[in-house]
Amino acid sequence: MKTIPPISGIMSVKIITLKRDDDLETAEHLFKKHKIRHIPVVNGDAIIGMLSYTDLLRISFADAVDEDEENIESLVYNMFTIEQVMAKNVVTVTSDTSIKEVAEILAKKEFHALPVVDKGRLVGILTTTDLIKYLLVQL
Repeated sequence: MKTIPPISGIMSVKIITLKRDDDLETAEHLFKKHKIRHIPVVNGDAIIGMLSYTDLLRISFADAVDEDEENIESLVYNMFTIEQVMAKNVVTVTSDTSIKEVAEILAKKEFHALPVVDKGRLVGILTTTDLIKYLLVQL
């Protein structure tokens, strides 16, 4: 019988996070600097939400204006808080969850990242990109 490995071997453990009182300009900067699309929002080690780049784009003109037009973005970003924009009911998995199980969750849901939480502590994040990279190695 074929064993399906846990996600601990493919998840990202170098996690970029935000706090609920960070501002949306900080979030945009982190998305662009690290070339990522999902950032867990934490209170200490506990996850309280997830902010995606798509969430940010829904409320801003981030990609619709020139890089020089930061005043427009700042105005829009100052109208909202991270807590207002983030997803709050976050589905999480543990590091021993199988890759197959995570693939099934992501295939059924409308999101592309799962925070990995062990004993109430955020220990990683698994994205659809991580899954695709894993599958490419298997082929």
